[in-house]
Amino acid sequence: MESYTMEISLGLAVLRIVVGLLLAGHGAQKLFGWFGGHGFAGTVGFLQAKGFKPAVLWTLLGTLGEFVGGLLLALGFLSPLGSIAVFASMLMAVLKFHWKQGLWSTQNGYEYPLVLGVVGLFFGWVGVGSYSLDALLGIALPGVLFGIGVVAAIIVDLIGLLTSRQPAQQHQTAEAA
Repeated sequence: MESYTMEISLGLAVLRIVVGLLLAGHGAQKLFGWFGGHGFAGTVGFLQAKGFKPAVLWTLLGTLGEFVGGLLLALGFLSPLGSIAVFASMLMAVLKFHWKQGLWSTQNGYEYPLVLGVVGLFFGWVGVGSYSLDALLGIALPGVLFGIGVVAAIIVDLIGLLTSRQPAQQHQTAEAA
């Protein structure tokens, strides 16, 4: 387990809790319909319209990545699994849903999910700090798990991106309607 000063550990805990709970809330919107969200059925329909097949599988991966990953990150529990889930869900958000709008969130760009994904990578890389359930319970998953998880997340996201590509004719027909 890493050795942190009290100030650094407190700072890590504050950042981890805020980002983790916001992501968990965002996932809860999509998963349960909480906080004004569309719920699971609405999210399945949205992903289906974006070409994801099977949409239920991709909805589960994305919503659980945000909800469970966010909770794990906030609690500092089973690190780096929460970090990997956050990174994976935010990478998909950046590449599939926000990239074409450019960087800035004022244009629905990828600014915000990029920051969240980088924060996920940060905690997977440096650890979750002394004020965490991992530290309290003495849990230390192997460090190599983070590298393997990041590579796996990229591969899964690439599969999702490639298989959700809609043929040009179908895309044009959908736009015309």
